[in-house]
Amino acid sequence: MATNKSNKLLGYLESRKNLTGSACGIVGLALTFAGAAGPYWPVVVAGLYGAGALVASPERPPVPDFPDPSAQLDELRGDFGKLRAYLTDVDLPPAAAGHLTELSDLLTALLDPGWVAEVLAQDPEGVHSLSRAVRQDIPEAVDTFVRTRWWTRLTPGAEPPERHLERQLAVLQDEFGGLAAGLRDIEAKRQESLTRYLEDRSN
Repeated sequence: MATNKSNKLLGYLESRKNLTGSACGIVGLALTFAGAAGPYWPVVVAGLYGAGALVASPERPPVPDFPDPSAQLDELRGDFGKLRAYLTDVDLPPAAAGHLTELSDLLTALLDPGWVAEVLAQDPEGVHSLSRAVRQDIPEAVDTFVRTRWWTRLTPGAEPPERHLERQLAVLQDEFGGLAAGLRDIEAKRQESLTRYLEDRSN
């Protein structure tokens, strides 16, 4: 408790309000020594200190230091490696396995270090979508299929669970195909901008 009070006191002594108020209080003392404050100098000094403390800009707490998108991609690559190791142990029907292979190849291309990842790092929403797919969507879709398939064997005649898995993987493939197309468009616009700049400069 005493430590908290000491920290608060030390924090106030170092605050903008105290420093600005103290500077204004020193002005009040200077006026007192110059004879301008008269017998009311304590009131003048205290008033100037209070005025300075009031007009000082408030303290701004530091912004949390979150990892930047590039660091997030580094962590995501490690998690994607774990996901791929998990998927190799899962027995999937041929159609679902084909969808999963295509999706994995697409995610690999997006996550590979290099200029593609550099462009991706400028798209926080894209990084978030990839993170959600790797850490949640794909493992959940596959695990749900495995569990549902076991129950289906006990209740023949139900809808094959692989159909849902195929649809889920197809949706994810479309989503990240769209992300790849968006990144390609960014580079295409950058190329067009450079062409216009060079043409305008030569005219």
